[in-house]
Amino acid sequence: MLDRDLMLIAVEARKNSYSPYSNYRVGAALLGKSGKVYTGCNVENAAYTPTNCAERTAVFKAVSEGEREFTAIAVVGGLGDEPSEFCAPCGVCRQVLSEFCDGDLRVIMGNPDNIKVARLDEILPYSFGKKDLE
Repeated sequence: MLDRDLMLIAVEARKNSYSPYSNYRVGAALLGKSGKVYTGCNVENAAYTPTNCAERTAVFKAVSEGEREFTAIAVVGGLGDEPSEFCAPCGVCRQVLSEFCDGDLRVIMGNPDNIKVARLDEILPYSFGKKDLE
């Protein structure tokens, strides 16, 4: 799957965002090694801390359906209806991604017209993971 195709799926997922407090809408599309794509959007809560990011929504959906290995994730976000130029996963989402993905996971950020790609280990150096608990 091309980066832009995965980004377009994330743009569609963004439309389901529930973000009445920040108005910052985020969509994610996670590509499993199986070839299946899992989408997610951010879901806010009036108490703020129970809010769930789009990336974690996609990961949790995939894991709950039995997928445990991933090759890429596209993330798109921004205020209102139009995606911003750049939206990167937050620190918590990076940590969750590192639980299931090696450092080579492709993280596709931006919007369909302006895409930036990085590896997970580039955006989460010195991650804490299973290796630290052995």
